[in-house]
Amino acid sequence: MSMPSQSPMRGVFPVVPTIFTETGELDPDGQRRALDFMIDAGSEGLCILANFSEQFALADEERDRVIDLALHHVAGRVPVIVTTTHFSSRVCAERSRRAAAAGAAMVMVMPPYHGATIRVPEPGIFAFFQAVSDAIDIPIMIQDAPVAGTPLPAPFLARMATEIEHVSYFKIEVPQAAAKLRELITQGGPAVVGPWDGEEAITLFADLEAGATGAMTGGGYPDGIRQITDPWFAGNRDEAFAAYCRWLPLINHENRQCGLAAAKALMQAGGVIASDALRHPIPPLHPAARAGLLAIAHRLDALVLRWGR
Repeated sequence: MSMPSQSPMRGVFPVVPTIFTETGELDPDGQRRALDFMIDAGSEGLCILANFSEQFALADEERDRVIDLALHHVAGRVPVIVTTTHFSSRVCAERSRRAAAAGAAMVMVMPPYHGATIRVPEPGIFAFFQAVSDAIDIPIMIQDAPVAGTPLPAPFLARMATEIEHVSYFKIEVPQAAAKLRELITQGGPAVVGPWDGEEAITLFADLEAGATGAMTGGGYPDGIRQITDPWFAGNRDEAFAAYCRWLPLINHENRQCGLAAAKALMQAGGVIASDALRHPIPPLHPAARAGLLAIAHRLDALVLRWGR
């Protein structure tokens, strides 16, 4: 049975965007400033190299540079989760081994998939996560998201939690996430150490009510998400709900209008980073979507718009 090897990680663990120059190279100085801002804004942990970090647009050598830079610069101020997703069990295990050796507190991994049609059945998925677990001694978070196109029923996730040593956290960001979280928590019991919310917090309140103990959101406004989660975990539901209602327009605009461009657009507007460039062929954020994002963030007095000024 999976058993936690440390105190459970909980709270707000936003995804860190990968910062590029206008010409598309990694921007180490900008990356350090993004990390500092996100910690100053209240992140209780960070996740690097996720899909919202444009991990799929990075070369292997660039991944290694981001891991080393982030873990060295954060220097233990907060725990850092490293996404190590890959189709190959062997490559994912090696990526996870490297992340653990560099100081990662956890790895986040999607089930193996490729493109729109290449999928692996449940026995292969189980063996995949078993191979990753055998390679490391830190927790594994399974990312359950539509992009993989791979059904992961709650009973199957619960079985992996109970039978694979390091599988103990789950980022649930599929339709009806709250219902799935409830079922996972019921079936997995104490082996489900971290039932977490995702999808930029658009379903955060329902997921907290279902038992979520962590939220992996976009990186632009951890201060706003903390206004929701802090009172919730302190037992003040009304204050948490009021904060959720207040920040939901920004959460919705990020999730539905801007996607992975939102965090960098906010950081660039607030002087955190010099460029909000995305890796080609991802198109730049539409000016109207940017304007709407910034207008809502200004109304909320989000720290990101003041931190670098």
